[in-house]
Amino acid sequence: MRSVSYFVVLLGASGALAAQQPSSTAAFERLTSLVGQWKGSFGGTEITLTYNVTANGSALMEVSKSDQVMITMFTVDGDRLIATHYCSARNQPQMQTAPLSGAPTSQLAFALERVTGMRTPDDWHNTGLVMILEDKDHLTQEWTYQMKGQTGKNVFHFTREAPKNGL
Repeated sequence: MRSVSYFVVLLGASGALAAQQPSSTAAFERLTSLVGQWKGSFGGTEITLTYNVTANGSALMEVSKSDQVMITMFTVDGDRLIATHYCSARNQPQMQTAPLSGAPTSQLAFALERVTGMRTPDDWHNTGLVMILEDKDHLTQEWTYQMKGQTGKNVFHFTREAPKNGL
């Protein structure tokens, strides 16, 4: 009997741990609400974002299409989220959030941790991303960048596309 009661105690403990979802996992799940297609424009150029969950649910892939195609992958790493951007500038900035705690909010800020693929330190590269999930159909992205020691910010607004033919 003693081994059976020990087993029941362990089952109860694992159920309690599952109920205490880390804040980073909850924030990632909030990001997965973006799955689908989004439309926006910047400087007269139309942009389409497509979000898909991939890698057995461990990554959210954003494909950005305009006159170029870029990909950003979002993943969980402990108490943070990571965004790795595969840029048309042929570099790959890896950005992360500060440690997350509490309930997910409508805004996630990613700051540059490192960048690969740059030929010189003066090359154009992204240095940050703020994702603002305004509501279920509106998304704002604020991308910061640096080139030749100068910094800047580009702000993009997107609206969710309605599924076609009920799909």
